[in-house]
Amino acid sequence: MKKGEIEKYCESLVTPIIKDNNFELVDVEYVKEGSDYYLRVFADKEGGINIDDCVLISRALEEKLDAEDKIEEAYILEVSSPGLTRPLKKDKDFKRSIGKLVEVKLYRAINGVKEISGYLESYSENEISLVDENSDETIVLKRSDISIIRLAFV
Repeated sequence: MKKGEIEKYCESLVTPIIKDNNFELVDVEYVKEGSDYYLRVFADKEGGINIDDCVLISRALEEKLDAEDKIEEAYILEVSSPGLTRPLKKDKDFKRSIGKLVEVKLYRAINGVKEISGYLESYSENEISLVDENSDETIVLKRSDISIIRLAFV
C-alpha cells in the first residue's frame, strides 16, 4: 500500500474507536523518518486528550492493525494530541480557528514575504483570508501557495 492508502486504511480502523469514546480524530499520517516508518494518529477531545486516552486508542488500534496485518513495512505506532500549534488541514480545523491567530508559511515569497501571522477571517476550498496582526490589513492567500498553516502559540 502507498502512503495515502495506509492513512485512509488506518483512519477507517481508528474512526469507530474515536467515536465510541467521544474523541475527535484530528489527523492520521504515515511518514518515514530516517530508516523508520511512523504511523501517527492525532486525537483530541473537549478539555484536551490525556495519556490514558492515547493508550486506550493505541491498544485498540494496534489490535485491529495486527489482526488485519495489511501494512508491509515495520512501523512505529504513535497516538498523541495534535498540540497547541497544530496545523490546520481539514475544513473543521479552519472552521474552529476562525478569529484565532495563525502562522502561515508559504512555498514561495509573495511581496517579499514567506511567513505571515494574522487572524483567520475566512476560508474556502481555494483560499484563506486573514487580518495581518501588525497592519490590520486583510490578506487573501491561495491555499495552493501555503506550505503550512497552524495556530500560533501566544
